[in-house]
Amino acid sequence: MGKIKLKPKARNGVISIKALVKHPMETGLRKKKGKLVPANHIIHLVVSHNGNKVVDADIGSSVSKDPYFKFQVAGAKGDSIELKYKDNNGKTGSASAKSK
Repeated sequence: MGKIKLKPKARNGVISIKALVKHPMETGLRKKKGKLVPANHIIHLVVSHNGNKVVDADIGSSVSKDPYFKFQVAGAKGDSIELKYKDNNGKTGSASAKSK
């Protein structure tokens, strides 16, 4: 569905993970030309470090368009980071990157 910019950066045994997810994040309550815009928002987000789940979050409809997430996990340069999400329409998105 949406494009994901994933930037993990390792420093002093900690990986800072920055993620920008291109997604409309519509609540289903906004009107456009008198008609409701259908709901379309991320409901679940998972971040994995070397295959181990480190973030498992339920996301609500109140998050802004194109949400930005930032996490920190223990790790080193070259570790694998993967982000996956699912929206309320059943569509999914994912991205992976090695920490620099």
